[in-house]
Amino acid sequence: MIDLTNPIFHDEDAARAHLEEQRWPHGAECPHCGERHNVTKLEGKKHRKGLYQCNGCREQFSVTVGTVFERSRVPINKWVLATHLMAASKKGISAKQIERMLGVTYKTAWFMMHRIREAMAPSAKADGPLGGKGKTVESDETYVGGKGKNAKKGKPVPKKHAVVALVERGGEMRASHVPDVTAKTVRKVLFTQVRRSSTLNTDDSLLYYWMGRDFAKHASVNHSAKEYVSRDGKTHVNTAESFFAILKRGITGSFHSVSEQHLQRYASEFAFRWNTREANGFNDAERANAILKAAEGKRLTYRRTGDAQDA
Repeated sequence: MIDLTNPIFHDEDAARAHLEEQRWPHGAECPHCGERHNVTKLEGKKHRKGLYQCNGCREQFSVTVGTVFERSRVPINKWVLATHLMAASKKGISAKQIERMLGVTYKTAWFMMHRIREAMAPSAKADGPLGGKGKTVESDETYVGGKGKNAKKGKPVPKKHAVVALVERGGEMRASHVPDVTAKTVRKVLFTQVRRSSTLNTDDSLLYYWMGRDFAKHASVNHSAKEYVSRDGKTHVNTAESFFAILKRGITGSFHSVSEQHLQRYASEFAFRWNTREANGFNDAERANAILKAAEGKRLTYRRTGDAQDA
């Protein structure tokens, strides 16, 4: 639940203090050299609010430097509100809705949301592979996009785009947009993001026939024969499919259409909310704070929004 009367959504000073609390719980830290102790807050009319100076490297900085919020003219309280709205929307929230609620232009709302999605994306350096000895990882793939029956007469059938989901039972999940569902592309995702000591659960797709031999164990269910759970109840890919259901409902109901160029960022957004859902001990406020903390060390310029590989 979001309390929209909270000052952090309306007052820049309160929003800045909130962001500083999330990013610097032990006091201001210089984003240029990492200095924590020899930092001075600059007061007075000559300096803008929230400005600090590092007495080590002599650089000045604020809490937004080195984050996805850097060099933005949008007030910090609107950034915090947009972050909370995206965190609390299980099936996503459209840029048009953010435009109306924040009183910004559509272009600004769209770019803000992509910056926040950048913060929600997993960090390749910080996040290791899924699974491990004694752990089970589900792997499944789906297609998202328009339906042929909805195409206008004479218009080409809209192309569908592939997403691969990897879910560690009782743990984290990852969602990756791939150009196609082939052994080569799926193998790359699987082998870079899952430990070989894991038990791999898949459906009966022939894609996994050879790949499965590289894991500690490979178990599958025969969807072709309408088998969705093994008799012992341990083998299935239902967790991955439940994620796909939320992703598709969000794209259909909230965004209506997502281009292949930006699909990875949307997939990362839904994966982040999945990993910080209520069942994992997060409420809306804690999920939003997790996004604010993850915003550090990530940057997204408007020019880079067109590069899907950066998502």
